[in-house]
Amino acid sequence: MGLSKRLRVLGTVAAVGTLVLSGGPAMAGVDGPHWRHSYTCTGGHITGNNPATATFTSIPGGTYSSITVKGICNVQAGMTIKVLGNVNVESGAWLDAQSQPSTITVGHNVYAAPGAFVGLGCQPDYVDSMGNPIKTGHPCVGQYANDHSTVRIDGNVTAFGAGVFLLNGVTVEGNVTFIGGGNELIPWSIKNNTIGGNLVVAGQTTDWLGVNFNTVDKNVVLLDITVNDPFNDPHPTMYVVRNTIGRNLICEGLAPAVSGGFIPGEVNTVGGQAIGQCANLQNF
Repeated sequence: MGLSKRLRVLGTVAAVGTLVLSGGPAMAGVDGPHWRHSYTCTGGHITGNNPATATFTSIPGGTYSSITVKGICNVQAGMTIKVLGNVNVESGAWLDAQSQPSTITVGHNVYAAPGAFVGLGCQPDYVDSMGNPIKTGHPCVGQYANDHSTVRIDGNVTAFGAGVFLLNGVTVEGNVTFIGGGNELIPWSIKNNTIGGNLVVAGQTTDWLGVNFNTVDKNVVLLDITVNDPFNDPHPTMYVVRNTIGRNLICEGLAPAVSGGFIPGEVNTVGGQAIGQCANLQNF
């Protein structure tokens, strides 16, 4: 990608970030008896950012004006949570809504601060229309392995410098923007989502990152991402597999390698242009 074209891409990223921070779509129907209190989740404990050591505070089901996560928090199986405004996960806090099936709707935006850990959505493996087994990589845990979450966000999903963000089987009406961050132990997953705006992922150094099986109405922009997956040594690889993209797919600075997957015919469907490293994805 030429310098002038790359600067235009980065300008688009900045514009998307500004739009996200200025607020998402206007909320409808939140006045009168529908408007309830905000909720702040605190407590819980974790050692060394190791999920196996975590003790969680659970967010109860209900309708809230907003949710702020300051502690190590989760959503238990069967919970229904409706947030009329925003969900904010503060620096160093955890929101685990990807281990057990739940129903979550957010009227505005989800924001993760630097160092936050966020997981939304779990789903079982399945067989696609061509008979290929699809490993989601994020089934719900234990007895809920065949269940799935239902998560809908009517605004945007944004993270600047997050430790981890897992987005699995989620509907996002606006943009998904992940800038910076990463983690040496936990992979990033962006799989099986429906995104009404743009998907922008840039500047991560992390264990692994996959952008797989998503439907994105506008553009997918992937810039300056480094993966160091020790389980795929000596060839750590980022995967961009079978996404359906309404406009353009732009990839630049994906290291050490990027792959379109292992199943023959696993290619991305792009309505506009595929530019840079994703122009002609090959099996690694």
